[in-house]
Amino acid sequence: MFDKKIPLAERMRPSKLEDLIGQEHLVGPSGIIRRAIETTNVPSMILWGPPGVGKTTIANIIANEVKRPFHMLSAVSAGVKDVRDIIDQAKRANRVILFIDEIHRFNKSQQDALLGAVEKGTITLIGATTENPSFEVNSALLSRCQVYTLKALTETDLIKLMDQALAKDLELKKRKVDVKEHQAMINISGGDARKILNLLELIVESTSGDVEITDELVMQVAQKHIAIYDKSGEQHYDIISAFIKSIRGSDPNAAVYYLARMIEGGEDVKFIARRMVILASEDIGNANPTALVMATTTFQAVTMIGYPEAQIIMSQCATYLACSPKSNAAVAAIGKALQTVKETGDLPVPLSIRNAPTKLMKDLDYGKGYQYAHDFRNNFVAMEFLPDAIKETKFYEPGKNPREEELRNYLKRLWDKKYNY
Repeated sequence: MFDKKIPLAERMRPSKLEDLIGQEHLVGPSGIIRRAIETTNVPSMILWGPPGVGKTTIANIIANEVKRPFHMLSAVSAGVKDVRDIIDQAKRANRVILFIDEIHRFNKSQQDALLGAVEKGTITLIGATTENPSFEVNSALLSRCQVYTLKALTETDLIKLMDQALAKDLELKKRKVDVKEHQAMINISGGDARKILNLLELIVESTSGDVEITDELVMQVAQKHIAIYDKSGEQHYDIISAFIKSIRGSDPNAAVYYLARMIEGGEDVKFIARRMVILASEDIGNANPTALVMATTTFQAVTMIGYPEAQIIMSQCATYLACSPKSNAAVAAIGKALQTVKETGDLPVPLSIRNAPTKLMKDLDYGKGYQYAHDFRNNFVAMEFLPDAIKETKFYEPGKNPREEELRNYLKRLWDKKYNY
């Protein structure tokens, strides 16, 4: 049997930059973190990305490569006293690196305790978070740190990790392991290096003799052993994905079930509520504008109240959103508009709708021909507002729900000039 105290993912954790797989945009030949290591000019930083993509590993590599004292804290268990103790040690040492895992779980007073030391350079802070730091790290601390976004590992990255483990890990090398199929492992891992390596180890441990890994074997083993919910990362994203898809699919029963899974797992109420705010706009939008009001109010309420009462508020919101009419017209519209901007660049704004605060601008026909909508019946004027190169382009196309259908028909009547302007 393998040494249970040191999982495969930990045994395979690289300590040198050249052994790191993934995050080429940060640690590749022109990557900003690589340049910082090479010049030993490492700034305080926040590493933001999903679980198992290398946040802790990069922090360790930085400390190893630049040969600086390294302290690690987990925001789940550490307090202000722990932070101050390390800062006191750092005053007597030289350019200490302090790594704080899950820094988003630090409250304001804990984050404030870091400010002076980071600003004076007493410590170089490296924070790791799976949550958007704009929401979870206070602005004063965030302004003193660089934010680097890490990406989920690609299929190629994950296969390299497995091959590397099979070739280098002393325990795995004791067994003959043949990976015939890898797609199931890729799918289950979700771009998480720790997850795929621990799954590989689990499959090998669960099999006697020579091991031939197939997708069928992976699914059999995974269904028996994968935990129900692990807020530290194992199914964190799987369950929230199921929750969102259930609401999107108008299934209040499935939505409240996955909500219960997260509540029982101790998931952060703000994490759940924030996703509902996003969904209210992304998947419901103008089909029911009140959904966004409801979700925003829910976020504010659960932030003030917390568990256990917050579960009632979130249940009300989740079931309301699930039962609401759906439309993704708003997200589709901005996506299409952004793509058009990228393709067409800075097209000139039509002269008729340009601002004309000076006589010179008026002489240049700025604002000439502009028709004030409120001077017309139904506050609607049939004029073109888009640049000439993309005129009459449709970005916003309402769906088939009753409210947006009504809006679409109303606009169509106006554009068809049913009314005599």
